[in-house]
Amino acid sequence: MKEISDAYMKNIKIEEYCPASHAEAKKNVAYGTMSHQNYYSNTTHSERGYNVLLPANYNPSKKYPVLYILHGIFGDEFSMTEGANAIKEIVGNQISEGTAKEMIVVFPNMYACTNGQPPSFSDAGVAGYDNFINDLVNDLMPHIESKYSVLTGRENTAIAGFSMGGREILYIGITRPDLFGYVMAIAPAPGVTPSRDSNMIHKGQLSENELRIANQNAMPYALMICCGTSDEVVGGFPESYHKILERNNTNHIWYTVGGADHNSIAIRSGINNFVGAIFHADKYTK
Repeated sequence: MKEISDAYMKNIKIEEYCPASHAEAKKNVAYGTMSHQNYYSNTTHSERGYNVLLPANYNPSKKYPVLYILHGIFGDEFSMTEGANAIKEIVGNQISEGTAKEMIVVFPNMYACTNGQPPSFSDAGVAGYDNFINDLVNDLMPHIESKYSVLTGRENTAIAGFSMGGREILYIGITRPDLFGYVMAIAPAPGVTPSRDSNMIHKGQLSENELRIANQNAMPYALMICCGTSDEVVGGFPESYHKILERNNTNHIWYTVGGADHNSIAIRSGINNFVGAIFHADKYTK
């Protein structure tokens, strides 16, 4: 599996900036349909919302791979769907061009709190984000797979996240590579490993030695990290994850977006590269 993963990542072509043509709505392109839905979470014992982007001409008799996209701290299921992120346009344009496969994109609310604690820069305030792995695996994914026509298996399941979402998808991708074959962290926040920033001391979800894919037979097809060179929010933490993974001999792709801050320029770059890279495992496993 390591050889397949190495070959897969070697063939991913990185564009530093998302082309303007991918981020704009075009009259001759049929874009997917975005809608807001709910599911019941046994993890949080509550109804929770998500947005879902179905591909144009969604057909229940056809099965589609799924991409989950996670937001930053203090965000919700609408944070990544709005404004200049242009995710609907990027996905639709790449599908139209044939550089991306038709896919279902899910935008969850990843604050999976169980005790009413609001999010904050504290151990208690980020616990709900760290708990999202349980809500995702045990509640949201089964719901998506029962409600929509979904291809299952790690080769058909991808996860990406920005900022706090990037932190959580690194943790999820490292600990559950059996479920997610493609992982993209955009400007990931501190806290996957022990660290300290201007807001708090992060105990770390994993030690530095644990930030690695322990089972080489479960290597993601694509494990990617990117960040803007002018990011004043997460600073050098994304690069620190890259260096830890390097020390731990875990193959991945690391790149920077020149001049980008903690903003939609970095998000568009990461999503554009990731959408074009995912769900092509069949080329390497035949």
